Amino acid sequence: MHDVFNNRLARARAAADAAGIDALLITPGSDLRYLTGYAALPLERLTCLVLPVDGEVVLVVPELEAPAARASAAGESQLRIEPWAETDDPVALVARMLPQARRVALDDHMWAEKVLRFRVAMPATEQVVAGSVLSGLRIVKDSAELDALRAAAEAIDRVHARVPEWLKSGRTEREVGRDIADAIIAEGHESVDFVIVAAGPNGASPHHETGERLIRAGDPVVVDIGGTTAAGYCSDETRTYVIGEPPAGFVTEYGALKQAQEAAVAQVRPGVSAESVDAAARDVLREAGLGEYFVHRTGHGIGLDTHEDPYIVAGNARPLEPGMAFSIEPGFYLPDRYGARIEDIVVVTDDGVERLNRRPRELTIIEP
Repeated sequence: MHDVFNNRLARARAAADAAGIDALLITPGSDLRYLTGYAALPLERLTCLVLPVDGEVVLVVPELEAPAARASAAGESQLRIEPWAETDDPVALVARMLPQARRVALDDHMWAEKVLRFRVAMPATEQVVAGSVLSGLRIVKDSAELDALRAAAEAIDRVHARVPEWLKSGRTEREVGRDIADAIIAEGHESVDFVIVAAGPNGASPHHETGERLIRAGDPVVVDIGGTTAAGYCSDETRTYVIGEPPAGFVTEYGALKQAQEAAVAQVRPGVSAESVDAAARDVLREAGLGEYFVHRTGHGIGLDTHEDPYIVAGNARPLEPGMAFSIEPGFYLPDRYGARIEDIVVVTDDGVERLNRRPRELTIIEP
């Protein structure tokens, strides 16, 4: 496995060099895990990968975190682990490693406190974000990453298969959400990232915070759930359920939504633009009179982060490539009435598309 991370470090060096960057500085988060296999804790004490275009790669870690770093894949990679003691200044230590650096890239999610300290310690060095460099590496998944995403999708499929057990009239959204959260762990995730149970008019808010509303007969219920597996890869899947008899017009509207999702999936193949996938879903909903109620992008990339490149949205003309993984999740949201969404994770293949989520997309009606 260490060969995977050595290869990623080498590719990151080359990408930084091509971008005119002298070094990457990467603190805890998905970029550090991608490059080294080390899922470091984000602490007030500095952990930082120093990845120069030329020279030694060093992982600077607090002394008390050094055993964990050495026990991770980073301990077997072609980098040196450099512990620092409580009375040391780790920012100054990093700065001394890059005396000639004119331009460094900091990871996009570095804490502001650490960014400002690097600015003070390296006043003559231009600082830019590393996302433009690392996104180009992470946007196409290798075979091991795709296997990890398949496992995450299968795990969240198993949770959705059990949702009708808990989604009953008279229970609160929060009660159902607790059952789902427990199942996310039980079915193979290491952590719960989000649980949305949005009943009736709450479904008109795409990112509703699951609350104390009682689920009632006649409610459409949007259930959007996801977690992270031990391998670090994320799941994300949405299905819409109805408790008993659907509201007037909902079945027809849901049929248009299902058609929109299928049209977007069918559009996915190498060479087409990300925005064309968004347009495929949006055109169907517009034709059905629901276009103004589709208020978000059609999808987002997924991997070590739930949301990452590529984004499936108007204005993103980037051609799709084999190995790109992202959600396709059109929805409609009628204020004060209800909402609906269907979401699957898909992967671009050499000649088309693979759906990773396999749960039925037909409207699921649950007895009250």
